[in-house]
Amino acid sequence: MPEKATLARAQRDKRQGKAPTTQAGEFVREEIHHVREGKHGATSPKQVIAIGLSKARRAGVKLPAPPAGTKRKTKQRATGARRTAASRRALAQQAKTAARRRSSPARPATARRAAHRRRASA
Repeated sequence: MPEKATLARAQRDKRQGKAPTTQAGEFVREEIHHVREGKHGATSPKQVIAIGLSKARRAGVKLPAPPAGTKRKTKQRATGARRTAASRRALAQQAKTAARRRSSPARPATARRAAHRRRASA
């Protein structure tokens, strides 16, 4: 169950007309904090993100469905509470691999949007 503050932040983002992925980011952020606190173990940053997106979908954020070929490897890989999945290094590495999958023109556009969001929230 998401925390009330997370739901409130996501609803505020929706009222402001922000994208569903931005609204879902609040849930992912909450999940990162949970892993760092040791509330549960996640084996990779992708898993943390997937859990957050799943919570967002259940809370009513209009996100697309997860990929059709998603496998159930998480049960096999979950060997205990590993907070390294939510470490700065792991999240940075995940962001880097995600950026690598984007096309050449999409990379700077994504960076511009991220910079714009940082300026707006500051």
